[in-house]
Amino acid sequence: MATLTHLPDAELEVMQALWALDHYPAHTADIAQGLSRDWKAPTLIKLLSRLEERGFVEGRKEGRANVYTPVVQREDYLAAESRSFLNRLHGGSLSSLVAALFPKARLTGEDIRRLEEILKQEGK
Repeated sequence: MATLTHLPDAELEVMQALWALDHYPAHTADIAQGLSRDWKAPTLIKLLSRLEERGFVEGRKEGRANVYTPVVQREDYLAAESRSFLNRLHGGSLSSLVAALFPKARLTGEDIRRLEEILKQEGK
């Protein structure tokens, strides 16, 4: 398992395209379809190679094609990135984050109910 380090934007976009697929291993052409940029094949392969070096994907040859499987799950990466963001920008304070997200807007009753539900689950 990879150490869940922050991914540069380009590599994160590749991972998001890979995570969005419903089959693995995935061919580079399948991954390319999920990208917002029209990268040439060598660029995509280089990004996938970097992700493989970091331990985020496992790549192998299948005939003449390269295929890739995510090693890190989307939920695990999002959790790690969210914790890092919270710690770096808000000193680990969830209330500071919520206050920053809603400085002038009012939370609806449904927003408050959902936040309370999340906090109760975390307290277990």
